[in-house]
Amino acid sequence: MSPIPTDHFERLAAAAALIRERSGMSPEVGVILGSGLGGFGDRLEAAVTIPYGALPGFPASSVLGHRGRLLVGKLGGTTVAALQGRAHGYEGFEPWQLAFPTRALCLAGIRTLVVTNAAGGIRADLRPGDLMRISDHIDLSGTNPLVGPNDDRLGTRFPDLSRAYDSDLTAKLYAAARGAGVELKTGVYACMRGPSYETPAEIKMLRTLGADAVGMSTVPEVIAAVHMGVRIAGISCITNFAAGASREPLRHDEVAVVAAKAADRFSALLEAFLPAAAS
Repeated sequence: MSPIPTDHFERLAAAAALIRERSGMSPEVGVILGSGLGGFGDRLEAAVTIPYGALPGFPASSVLGHRGRLLVGKLGGTTVAALQGRAHGYEGFEPWQLAFPTRALCLAGIRTLVVTNAAGGIRADLRPGDLMRISDHIDLSGTNPLVGPNDDRLGTRFPDLSRAYDSDLTAKLYAAARGAGVELKTGVYACMRGPSYETPAEIKMLRTLGADAVGMSTVPEVIAAVHMGVRIAGISCITNFAAGASREPLRHDEVAVVAAKAADRFSALLEAFLPAAAS
């Protein structure tokens, strides 16, 4: 494991300054768009596109369905920064690298972060195409972006995650779902390191632990944002049945296909929610 660089804060500050300079805006709300869900970014008005390669410190994902660019634009008068894709621990990145884009957005001005992902449904009523509000998470990745020396400029040594997913944002998310006519289920998200999909025995374990859906991302970003005092809301798009619940083999290209089919409902939900989330 490579240590957090001694100039980590300076790198983050430089990336945040570059985001504001290149976009000409100070974002209010950030959204991380998971596998197959990046199309929402195209709905932002007057959006400025910044490839991750132009933002020093941003890790670039090599995974299908992750475009690897930041869009900053307007949605109902709210300035939104949308990350089209994310890096993952299984690609070889360190936890602090996975959290770098999130931290840069926080320093650039966001006070609310919406994390989204594609996930496998564990609970019997969660089916491909469903949208699920993340009520809590279980971190089984074996990593944490806060490992190493703490920088008090970013947050406290021991942040409290007991209210990681903000209750006020939860109420607004459900109101947005009702207004948009989008069914929104709720559940606990479990994070595994990957990249192999879980075994049926592991899914049985996760079900016993209280997990409703499982994926390979999101938690490092949530931890980093909570560490910096930013409010969190989370949405999973259920893209497949978890191992053991279907006779079909799990394939990532099919995950992206299902996410694309849910894109209109997902985008309608975000369009209704993000302006409310800024207040």
